[in-house]
Amino acid sequence: MGASDDNSSWGRVLRRAAAALLPRRAADRRRGWSLLVPVVLLFAGMLFTTTATTANGTDLRNDRRPELANLISERKRDVAAAEAQAGDLRRHIESQTAAQAGSDAPVAEQRSRGQAQSGPAGLVAVHGPGLTVRLNDAPRRPDGSRPAGSPDDLVVHQQDVQAVVNALWSGGGEAMSIMGVRVISTSAVRCVGNTLLLDGRVYSPPFVVTAIGDPVLLQRALDASPGVRAFRSAATDFGLGYEVKVEGDVTVPAYEGSVALRSAQPPS
Repeated sequence: MGASDDNSSWGRVLRRAAAALLPRRAADRRRGWSLLVPVVLLFAGMLFTTTATTANGTDLRNDRRPELANLISERKRDVAAAEAQAGDLRRHIESQTAAQAGSDAPVAEQRSRGQAQSGPAGLVAVHGPGLTVRLNDAPRRPDGSRPAGSPDDLVVHQQDVQAVVNALWSGGGEAMSIMGVRVISTSAVRCVGNTLLLDGRVYSPPFVVTAIGDPVLLQRALDASPGVRAFRSAATDFGLGYEVKVEGDVTVPAYEGSVALRSAQPPS
């Protein structure tokens, strides 16, 4: 009895060990998958619901560039409409002021003083000899590629335009315009990316700067400017555009934007 019981016990142990080592039956595997499938489906449903809620009926991968282009075009129309309205109001004020000055001596005196300062303030169009400077990004090659260099090396920057403007003023420029917009004492040269922001409007290169003055002195000032020399060197290395044209008689328009000062401080 003892030997038989021992053999029976060892047989049960071996059978259990073999059952643990051998693969589970197909029925057991099917039971595991039958429990896993509902869980996977539940998580998939939650994912689809979250995506649909986030998209709110739109394509999450939708290209928004057309929307941005439309927004920019709309803002440009708004700026143009505001400028036209401001021009009409200025003409109306001038007409009323002129009519009042005909019968009011103090108004006539102040109007005369204002007209005497309108020229230096840039509110009157002027013409004469000068220079036109044209700055441009590096063009693409016929195969669509750009010349060697980093992206910053291949575009015109704010400091490049500012260097030209400062050089032309230092060379005795009497009047100046950028992209056909008169530059006055409150004008600021600002670039957003590779575009120029001037009086609420955005301009793309090439950037054109025109100055009235002695062409020889203006050219000499450009040649002496460290900033302009740096841009000319980059133009040689990376294919940027730099062109200077002597103007026998060029017109710089009057400034038509707002001349109101938000803050000012007298010089010490």
